[in-house]
Amino acid sequence: MAKEKDSTPKRVNIVNRRASHEYSFLAKYDAGMMLQGTEIKSIRDGNVNMQDGFCTFHPDGSLWVHNLSIAQYTQGTYNNHEPKRERKLLLNKKELRQLEGKMQEQGVTIVPIRMFVNDRGFAKLEIALAKGKKLYDKREDIKAKDQKREMDRAREY
Repeated sequence: MAKEKDSTPKRVNIVNRRASHEYSFLAKYDAGMMLQGTEIKSIRDGNVNMQDGFCTFHPDGSLWVHNLSIAQYTQGTYNNHEPKRERKLLLNKKELRQLEGKMQEQGVTIVPIRMFVNDRGFAKLEIALAKGKKLYDKREDIKAKDQKREMDRAREY
């Protein structure tokens, strides 16, 4: 008997946890990405590192993500992609204008926070307009997480 292949695709949800620790998010957007050949296969395998990722605007008004590392596909041939290349993000013009206007503020940046594959099979990148946290803000967040964890443990008993 031949083995049947499971037809339900594996859900891809890659989260940048470092971003939520380093930044407070002001607004979130879902953006498509322009990918090359084997990149989508690597994303479906979960071989993505977005810890150092950030987004910038090019002079033509398009938004690009930098330092988003998608590992080379293991079964790729000479057509394999470059892991840390710049990738164009796909947003509508209204969202691009909003982001570009808010980027003029000091201390504001755009960071990737989550990558997922939608129901149609397209890789999407959730980006956030973010402002850097101060050290005391990070300490307060850690303290709040610890208190919540203690409360949850107390409820279990």
